Amino acid sequence: MPLWVLVAALVFLILCSAFFAMAETALMSANKYRLRGLAKRGHRGAITTLWLLERTDQLLSLILIANTLINAMATALATAIAILFFGYQDTVIAIAISSVAFVLIIFAEITPKFVGARYPETISLVASVFLKPLMALGKPLIWFVNLFVSLLLKIIHARPAEPGHAQRVSPEELRAIVLEGGNFIPQKHKSILLNLFDLETISVDDIMTPRAQIEALNLAVPVEDIKHQLTTCYHNKLPVYEGEINQILGILHVRHAVALLNEEEDLTVAHFRELLTPPYYIPQDTDVFTQLQYFQENKERLGIIVDEYGEVQGLVTLDDIIEEMIGEFTTTMPGAARGDSFGWDARGECLVEGAAPLRDINKKLNLHFPLDGPKTLNGLLLEQLQEIPDAPIALRIGDVIVEVIQVKNQAIKVAKLVRPAARRFA
Repeated sequence: MPLWVLVAALVFLILCSAFFAMAETALMSANKYRLRGLAKRGHRGAITTLWLLERTDQLLSLILIANTLINAMATALATAIAILFFGYQDTVIAIAISSVAFVLIIFAEITPKFVGARYPETISLVASVFLKPLMALGKPLIWFVNLFVSLLLKIIHARPAEPGHAQRVSPEELRAIVLEGGNFIPQKHKSILLNLFDLETISVDDIMTPRAQIEALNLAVPVEDIKHQLTTCYHNKLPVYEGEINQILGILHVRHAVALLNEEEDLTVAHFRELLTPPYYIPQDTDVFTQLQYFQENKERLGIIVDEYGEVQGLVTLDDIIEEMIGEFTTTMPGAARGDSFGWDARGECLVEGAAPLRDINKKLNLHFPLDGPKTLNGLLLEQLQEIPDAPIALRIGDVIVEVIQVKNQAIKVAKLVRPAARRFA
Protein backbone atom coordinates (compact mmCIF):
# COMPACT_ATOMS: atom_id res chain seq x y z
CA MET A 1 0.00 0.00 0.00
CA PRO A 2 1.26 3.55 -0.68
CA LEU A 3 2.81 5.40 2.23
CA TRP A 4 0.25 8.19 2.12
CA VAL A 5 -2.58 5.67 2.60
CA LEU A 6 -0.91 4.20 5.68
CA VAL A 7 -0.19 7.66 7.13
CA ALA A 8 -3.74 8.81 6.38
CA ALA A 9 -5.10 5.71 8.10
CA LEU A 10 -2.90 6.39 11.14
CA VAL A 11 -4.07 10.02 11.32
CA PHE A 12 -7.68 8.88 11.01
CA LEU A 13 -7.26 6.42 13.90
CA ILE A 14 -5.68 9.12 16.08
CA LEU A 15 -8.58 11.48 15.31
CA CYS A 16 -11.10 8.72 16.16
CA SER A 17 -9.30 8.07 19.45
CA ALA A 18 -9.37 11.80 20.22
CA PHE A 19 -13.11 11.91 19.48
CA PHE A 20 -13.93 9.11 21.91
CA ALA A 21 -11.67 10.55 24.63
CA MET A 22 -13.22 14.01 24.22
CA ALA A 23 -16.77 12.60 24.14
CA GLU A 24 -16.21 10.58 27.32
CA THR A 25 -14.98 13.59 29.31
CA ALA A 26 -17.68 15.89 27.92
CA LEU A 27 -20.53 13.48 28.67
CA MET A 28 -19.32 12.81 32.20
CA SER A 29 -18.86 16.56 32.84
CA ALA A 30 -22.08 17.78 31.22
CA ASN A 31 -24.54 19.73 33.35
CA LYS A 32 -27.60 17.47 33.46
CA TYR A 33 -29.83 20.29 34.69
CA ARG A 34 -28.97 22.40 31.65
CA LEU A 35 -29.48 19.41 29.37
CA ARG A 36 -32.89 18.74 30.91
CA GLY A 37 -33.83 22.35 30.30
CA LEU A 38 -32.87 22.02 26.63
CA ALA A 39 -34.69 18.70 26.37
CA LYS A 40 -37.89 20.26 27.72
CA ARG A 41 -37.66 22.83 24.94
CA GLY A 42 -37.47 20.01 22.38
CA HIS A 43 -33.71 20.02 21.61
CA ARG A 44 -33.05 16.66 19.94
CA GLY A 45 -29.35 16.60 20.81
CA ALA A 46 -30.15 17.13 24.51
CA ILE A 47 -32.77 14.38 24.42
CA THR A 48 -30.27 11.97 22.84
CA THR A 49 -27.55 12.95 25.32
CA LEU A 50 -29.83 12.33 28.30
CA TRP A 51 -30.81 8.99 26.78
CA LEU A 52 -27.14 8.02 26.64
CA LEU A 53 -26.44 9.25 30.19
CA GLU A 54 -29.28 7.07 31.48
CA ARG A 55 -27.26 4.09 30.16
CA THR A 56 -23.87 5.03 31.57
CA ASP A 57 -22.61 1.44 31.82
CA GLN A 58 -23.29 0.74 28.12
CA LEU A 59 -22.00 4.16 27.08
CA LEU A 60 -18.70 3.79 28.93
CA SER A 61 -18.29 0.24 27.61
CA LEU A 62 -18.76 1.47 24.04
CA ILE A 63 -16.28 4.35 24.44
CA LEU A 64 -13.61 2.28 26.21
CA ILE A 65 -13.89 -0.66 23.81
CA ALA A 66 -13.65 1.63 20.79
CA ASN A 67 -10.80 3.65 22.27
CA THR A 68 -8.80 0.57 23.23
CA LEU A 69 -9.23 -1.07 19.83
CA ILE A 70 -8.38 2.14 17.98
CA ASN A 71 -5.24 2.76 20.06
CA ALA A 72 -4.12 -0.84 19.52
CA MET A 73 -4.71 -0.52 15.76
CA ALA A 74 -2.80 2.78 15.66
CA THR A 75 0.16 1.23 17.49
CA ALA A 76 0.11 -1.81 15.19
CA LEU A 77 -0.10 0.38 12.09
CA ALA A 78 2.81 2.57 13.22
CA THR A 79 4.83 -0.59 13.88
CA ALA A 80 3.93 -1.94 10.43
CA ILE A 81 5.05 1.30 8.76
CA ALA A 82 8.39 1.17 10.61
CA ILE A 83 8.94 -2.49 9.61
CA LEU A 84 7.97 -1.76 6.01
CA PHE A 85 10.59 0.93 5.58
CA PHE A 86 13.33 -0.08 8.05
CA GLY A 87 12.90 -3.81 8.44
CA TYR A 88 12.77 -5.86 11.63
CA GLN A 89 15.03 -3.75 13.80
CA ASP A 90 14.28 -3.72 17.50
CA THR A 91 15.45 -0.14 17.93
CA VAL A 92 13.28 1.17 15.09
CA ILE A 93 10.23 -0.74 16.35
CA ALA A 94 10.76 0.60 19.87
CA ILE A 95 11.08 4.16 18.56
CA ALA A 96 7.92 3.74 16.46
CA ILE A 97 5.90 2.40 19.39
CA SER A 98 7.20 5.16 21.71
CA SER A 99 6.45 7.85 19.13
CA VAL A 100 2.88 6.72 18.51
CA ALA A 101 2.31 6.38 22.26
CA PHE A 102 3.52 9.95 22.74
CA VAL A 103 1.27 11.20 19.91
CA LEU A 104 -1.72 9.32 21.35
CA ILE A 105 -1.14 10.74 24.84
CA ILE A 106 -0.86 14.34 23.59
CA PHE A 107 -3.30 14.43 20.68
CA ALA A 108 -5.74 11.63 21.53
CA GLU A 109 -5.94 11.77 25.33
CA ILE A 110 -4.86 14.86 27.25
CA THR A 111 -5.73 17.61 24.74
CA PRO A 112 -9.15 16.19 23.75
CA LYS A 113 -10.08 15.66 27.39
CA PHE A 114 -9.14 19.23 28.25
CA VAL A 115 -11.35 20.42 25.40
CA GLY A 116 -14.17 18.11 26.50
CA ALA A 117 -14.02 19.41 30.06
CA ARG A 118 -13.97 23.01 28.79
CA TYR A 119 -17.04 22.71 26.54
CA PRO A 120 -18.97 19.73 27.96
CA GLU A 121 -22.52 20.56 26.83
CA THR A 122 -21.57 21.71 23.32
CA ILE A 123 -19.46 18.62 22.61
CA SER A 124 -21.95 16.24 24.25
CA LEU A 125 -24.76 17.44 22.01
CA VAL A 126 -22.66 16.77 18.89
CA ALA A 127 -21.05 13.52 20.06
CA SER A 128 -24.38 11.97 21.07
CA VAL A 129 -25.53 12.05 17.44
CA PHE A 130 -22.71 9.61 16.52
CA LEU A 131 -22.60 7.58 19.72
CA LYS A 132 -26.23 6.50 19.75
CA PRO A 133 -26.10 4.61 16.40
CA LEU A 134 -22.66 3.22 17.34
CA MET A 135 -24.17 1.88 20.55
CA ALA A 136 -26.86 0.12 18.55
CA LEU A 137 -24.27 -1.41 16.18
CA GLY A 138 -21.97 -2.51 18.98
CA LYS A 139 -24.71 -3.84 21.26
CA PRO A 140 -23.68 -7.52 20.95
CA LEU A 141 -20.04 -6.74 21.73
CA ILE A 142 -21.03 -4.45 24.60
CA TRP A 143 -23.26 -7.18 26.05
CA PHE A 144 -20.47 -9.74 25.79
CA VAL A 145 -17.93 -7.49 27.53
CA ASN A 146 -20.39 -6.41 30.25
CA LEU A 147 -21.08 -10.06 30.97
CA PHE A 148 -17.54 -10.44 32.29
CA VAL A 149 -17.71 -7.03 34.00
CA SER A 150 -20.86 -8.04 35.89
CA LEU A 151 -19.22 -11.28 36.98
CA LEU A 152 -16.18 -9.42 38.26
CA LEU A 153 -18.37 -6.93 40.15
CA LYS A 154 -20.19 -9.81 41.85
CA ILE A 155 -16.88 -11.30 42.91
CA ILE A 156 -15.74 -8.04 44.56
CA HIS A 157 -19.29 -7.41 45.94
CA ALA A 158 -19.77 -4.14 44.08
CA ARG A 159 -23.25 -3.21 42.88
CA PRO A 160 -23.47 -1.34 39.56
CA ALA A 161 -25.68 1.74 39.36
CA GLU A 162 -29.23 1.07 38.25
CA PRO A 163 -30.17 2.39 34.79
CA GLY A 164 -31.88 5.76 34.99
CA HIS A 165 -31.00 6.12 38.67
CA ALA A 166 -30.99 9.80 39.55
CA GLN A 167 -28.44 10.88 42.12
CA ARG A 168 -29.99 12.77 44.99
CA VAL A 169 -28.83 16.31 45.61
CA SER A 170 -28.31 17.38 49.22
CA PRO A 171 -29.29 20.86 50.51
CA GLU A 172 -25.61 21.80 50.66
CA GLU A 173 -25.17 20.80 47.01
CA LEU A 174 -28.28 22.77 46.04
CA ARG A 175 -26.86 25.79 47.83
CA ALA A 176 -23.59 25.36 45.92
CA ILE A 177 -25.50 25.13 42.63
CA VAL A 178 -27.29 28.40 43.43
CA LEU A 179 -24.08 30.14 44.49
CA GLU A 180 -22.32 29.01 41.31
CA GLY A 181 -25.24 30.09 39.14
CA GLY A 182 -23.33 33.21 38.15
CA ASN A 183 -25.13 35.36 35.62
CA PHE A 184 -27.77 32.71 34.97
CA ILE A 185 -29.64 33.60 38.19
CA PRO A 186 -30.43 37.25 39.01
CA GLN A 187 -28.92 38.39 42.30
CA LYS A 188 -32.33 39.00 43.89
CA HIS A 189 -33.54 35.52 42.93
CA LYS A 190 -30.31 34.01 44.23
CA SER A 191 -30.78 35.79 47.56
CA ILE A 192 -34.36 34.47 47.88
CA LEU A 193 -33.28 30.90 47.14
CA LEU A 194 -30.46 31.06 49.70
CA ASN A 195 -32.87 32.47 52.30
CA LEU A 196 -35.22 29.56 51.64
CA PHE A 197 -32.44 27.12 52.52
CA ASP A 198 -31.93 28.96 55.82
CA LEU A 199 -35.57 28.70 56.94
CA GLU A 200 -35.02 25.22 58.38
CA THR A 201 -31.96 26.32 60.34
CA ILE A 202 -33.61 29.20 62.24
CA SER A 203 -36.49 29.18 64.71
CA VAL A 204 -39.39 31.59 65.15
CA ASP A 205 -37.71 33.30 68.09
CA ASP A 206 -34.95 34.43 65.69
CA ILE A 207 -37.39 36.60 63.72
CA MET A 208 -40.11 37.33 66.28
CA THR A 209 -41.08 40.71 67.69
CA PRO A 210 -39.90 40.43 71.31
CA ARG A 211 -42.41 40.61 74.12
CA ALA A 212 -41.28 44.08 75.20
CA GLN A 213 -41.96 45.46 71.70
CA ILE A 214 -45.37 43.86 71.12
CA GLU A 215 -48.13 46.39 70.58
CA ALA A 216 -51.07 44.82 72.39
CA LEU A 217 -54.43 46.04 73.68
CA ASN A 218 -55.07 45.97 77.44
CA LEU A 219 -58.78 45.73 78.27
CA ALA A 220 -58.07 46.66 81.89
CA VAL A 221 -57.47 50.32 80.99
CA PRO A 222 -60.28 52.90 80.49
CA VAL A 223 -62.27 52.69 77.26
CA GLU A 224 -61.02 56.12 76.19
CA ASP A 225 -57.45 54.85 76.26
CA ILE A 226 -58.49 51.82 74.20
CA LYS A 227 -60.10 54.12 71.61
CA HIS A 228 -56.97 56.27 71.39
CA GLN A 229 -54.74 53.21 70.93
CA LEU A 230 -56.96 51.83 68.17
CA THR A 231 -57.02 55.11 66.22
CA THR A 232 -53.21 55.39 66.36
CA CYS A 233 -52.43 51.70 65.78
CA TYR A 234 -49.88 50.68 63.13
CA HIS A 235 -51.05 47.09 62.74
CA ASN A 236 -54.03 45.23 61.29
CA LYS A 237 -54.34 42.82 64.20
CA LEU A 238 -53.61 43.26 67.89
CA PRO A 239 -53.21 40.71 70.69
CA VAL A 240 -55.64 41.52 73.47
CA TYR A 241 -54.99 40.83 77.16
CA GLU A 242 -56.36 41.93 80.47
CA GLY A 243 -54.04 43.17 83.15
CA GLU A 244 -50.97 41.10 82.24
CA ILE A 245 -49.73 40.16 78.77
CA ASN A 246 -49.45 36.47 79.63
CA GLN A 247 -53.26 36.44 79.90
CA ILE A 248 -53.99 36.66 76.17
CA LEU A 249 -57.76 36.79 75.58
CA GLY A 250 -57.68 36.74 71.80
CA ILE A 251 -56.77 38.62 68.64
CA LEU A 252 -58.60 41.79 67.63
CA HIS A 253 -58.96 42.82 63.98
CA VAL A 254 -58.38 46.57 64.10
CA ARG A 255 -60.60 47.26 61.09
CA HIS A 256 -63.60 45.71 62.84
CA ALA A 257 -62.81 47.65 66.00
CA VAL A 258 -62.59 50.97 64.13
CA ALA A 259 -65.94 50.24 62.51
CA LEU A 260 -67.32 49.63 66.00
CA LEU A 261 -66.03 53.03 67.12
CA ASN A 262 -68.08 54.71 64.40
CA GLU A 263 -71.26 52.74 65.10
CA GLU A 264 -71.44 52.56 68.89
CA GLU A 265 -71.55 55.58 71.15
CA ASP A 266 -71.60 53.89 74.53
CA LEU A 267 -68.73 51.50 74.09
CA THR A 268 -67.77 49.04 76.81
CA VAL A 269 -65.09 46.40 77.12
CA ALA A 270 -67.74 43.78 76.33
CA HIS A 271 -68.10 45.16 72.80
CA PHE A 272 -64.41 44.52 72.14
CA ARG A 273 -64.56 41.05 73.68
CA GLU A 274 -67.20 40.03 71.15
CA LEU A 275 -64.82 40.84 68.28
CA LEU A 276 -61.97 38.65 69.55
CA THR A 277 -60.83 35.54 67.71
CA PRO A 278 -58.99 32.73 69.54
CA PRO A 279 -55.21 33.25 69.81
CA TYR A 280 -52.87 30.97 67.89
CA TYR A 281 -49.91 29.82 70.00
CA ILE A 282 -46.52 28.69 68.70
CA PRO A 283 -43.83 26.77 70.66
CA GLN A 284 -40.65 28.76 71.04
CA ASP A 285 -38.33 26.32 69.24
CA THR A 286 -40.44 25.84 66.08
CA ASP A 287 -38.34 26.27 62.95
CA VAL A 288 -39.46 28.96 60.53
CA PHE A 289 -40.08 26.68 57.54
CA THR A 290 -42.34 24.40 59.60
CA GLN A 291 -44.22 27.42 60.95
CA LEU A 292 -44.78 28.68 57.41
CA GLN A 293 -46.51 25.37 56.66
CA TYR A 294 -48.54 25.60 59.89
CA PHE A 295 -49.71 29.10 58.96
CA GLN A 296 -50.89 27.74 55.62
CA GLU A 297 -52.61 24.68 57.09
CA ASN A 298 -54.36 26.58 59.90
CA LYS A 299 -55.25 29.65 57.77
CA GLU A 300 -53.48 31.91 60.27
CA ARG A 301 -51.30 34.97 59.77
CA LEU A 302 -50.27 35.81 63.35
CA GLY A 303 -49.04 33.65 66.20
CA ILE A 304 -48.10 34.19 69.85
CA ILE A 305 -44.80 32.55 70.77
CA VAL A 306 -44.73 30.91 74.21
CA ASP A 307 -42.03 29.07 76.13
CA GLU A 308 -42.29 25.74 77.95
CA TYR A 309 -44.01 27.46 80.89
CA GLY A 310 -46.67 29.05 78.70
CA GLU A 311 -45.32 32.58 79.12
CA VAL A 312 -45.44 34.92 76.14
CA GLN A 313 -42.02 35.46 74.56
CA GLY A 314 -42.95 37.32 71.41
CA LEU A 315 -45.08 37.50 68.32
CA VAL A 316 -44.49 36.37 64.74
CA THR A 317 -46.56 37.02 61.63
CA LEU A 318 -46.67 35.59 58.14
CA ASP A 319 -45.19 38.88 56.93
CA ASP A 320 -42.13 38.33 59.16
CA ILE A 321 -41.44 34.97 57.49
CA ILE A 322 -41.98 36.36 53.98
CA GLU A 323 -39.61 39.25 54.76
CA GLU A 324 -37.06 36.70 55.91
CA MET A 325 -37.23 35.16 52.43
CA ILE A 326 -37.42 38.18 50.12
CA GLY A 327 -36.35 41.12 52.29
CA GLU A 328 -38.23 43.91 54.03
CA PHE A 329 -41.24 45.28 52.18
CA THR A 330 -43.74 46.38 54.83
CA THR A 331 -43.97 49.57 56.86
CA THR A 332 -43.17 48.91 60.50
CA MET A 333 -43.99 50.85 63.60
CA PRO A 334 -41.53 53.69 64.31
CA GLY A 335 -38.96 52.61 66.86
CA ALA A 336 -39.24 48.89 66.13
CA ALA A 337 -35.80 47.35 66.01
CA ARG A 338 -36.53 45.18 62.97
CA GLY A 339 -37.53 48.22 60.97
CA ASP A 340 -34.53 50.32 61.82
CA SER A 341 -32.01 50.90 59.05
CA PHE A 342 -28.35 51.13 59.95
CA GLY A 343 -25.04 50.84 58.18
CA TRP A 344 -21.38 51.77 58.35
CA ASP A 345 -20.57 55.47 58.05
CA ALA A 346 -17.50 56.96 56.39
CA ARG A 347 -15.44 56.35 59.55
CA GLY A 348 -16.42 52.69 59.75
CA GLU A 349 -18.71 53.17 62.73
CA CYS A 350 -22.36 52.32 63.25
CA LEU A 351 -24.91 53.11 65.96
CA VAL A 352 -27.23 50.18 66.66
CA GLU A 353 -30.10 49.77 69.09
CA GLY A 354 -29.57 47.15 71.75
CA ALA A 355 -32.84 45.44 70.79
CA ALA A 356 -31.67 44.88 67.20
CA PRO A 357 -31.53 41.15 66.32
CA LEU A 358 -28.04 39.78 65.80
CA ARG A 359 -29.13 38.12 62.55
CA ASP A 360 -30.11 41.51 61.12
CA ILE A 361 -26.83 43.04 62.28
CA ASN A 362 -24.82 40.24 60.65
CA LYS A 363 -26.71 40.61 57.38
CA LYS A 364 -26.64 44.39 57.12
CA LEU A 365 -23.11 44.94 58.42
CA ASN A 366 -21.52 41.73 57.10
CA LEU A 367 -20.43 40.63 60.57
CA HIS A 368 -20.26 37.24 62.26
CA PHE A 369 -21.70 37.62 65.75
CA PRO A 370 -22.57 34.19 67.27
CA LEU A 371 -26.23 33.22 66.82
CA ASP A 372 -26.38 30.11 69.00
CA GLY A 373 -27.00 32.08 72.20
CA PRO A 374 -28.65 35.48 72.75
CA LYS A 375 -30.76 36.79 69.88
CA THR A 376 -30.19 40.55 70.31
CA LEU A 377 -27.18 42.82 70.66
CA ASN A 378 -28.28 43.69 74.21
CA GLY A 379 -28.39 40.01 75.16
CA LEU A 380 -24.95 39.36 73.65
CA LEU A 381 -23.37 42.29 75.49
CA LEU A 382 -24.94 41.32 78.80
CA GLU A 383 -23.72 37.76 78.34
CA GLN A 384 -20.19 39.03 77.66
CA LEU A 385 -20.16 41.56 80.52
CA GLN A 386 -22.00 39.35 83.05
CA GLU A 387 -23.59 42.54 84.44
CA ILE A 388 -25.53 45.64 83.46
CA PRO A 389 -22.94 48.40 82.91
CA ASP A 390 -23.49 51.63 84.84
CA ALA A 391 -21.00 53.65 82.76
CA PRO A 392 -19.81 53.74 79.13
CA ILE A 393 -17.69 50.68 78.41
CA ALA A 394 -16.17 49.07 75.32
CA LEU A 395 -15.30 45.46 74.58
CA ARG A 396 -14.07 43.39 71.67
CA ILE A 397 -16.29 40.66 70.22
CA GLY A 398 -14.40 38.85 67.49
CA ASP A 399 -12.87 41.53 65.27
CA VAL A 400 -15.39 44.21 66.20
CA ILE A 401 -15.15 46.82 68.96
CA VAL A 402 -18.54 47.39 70.66
CA GLU A 403 -18.96 50.51 72.78
CA VAL A 404 -21.97 50.85 75.08
CA ILE A 405 -23.48 54.32 74.56
CA GLN A 406 -26.76 54.31 76.50
CA VAL A 407 -28.19 52.11 79.27
CA LYS A 408 -31.79 52.48 80.37
CA ASN A 409 -34.24 50.35 82.34
CA GLN A 410 -31.75 47.54 82.98
CA ALA A 411 -30.98 47.17 79.28
CA ILE A 412 -28.44 48.48 76.79
CA LYS A 413 -30.38 50.80 74.50
CA VAL A 414 -27.69 52.03 72.08
CA ALA A 415 -24.23 50.72 71.20
CA LYS A 416 -21.59 51.81 68.70
CA LEU A 417 -19.83 49.25 66.53
CA VAL A 418 -16.40 49.89 65.02
CA ARG A 419 -15.37 47.55 62.20
CA PRO A 420 -11.81 46.17 61.92
CA ALA A 421 -10.80 48.21 58.84
CA ALA A 422 -11.72 51.43 60.58
CA ARG A 423 -9.44 50.64 63.53
CA ARG A 424 -6.46 50.00 61.25
CA PHE A 425 -6.73 53.40 59.62
CA ALA A 426 -7.88 55.37 62.66
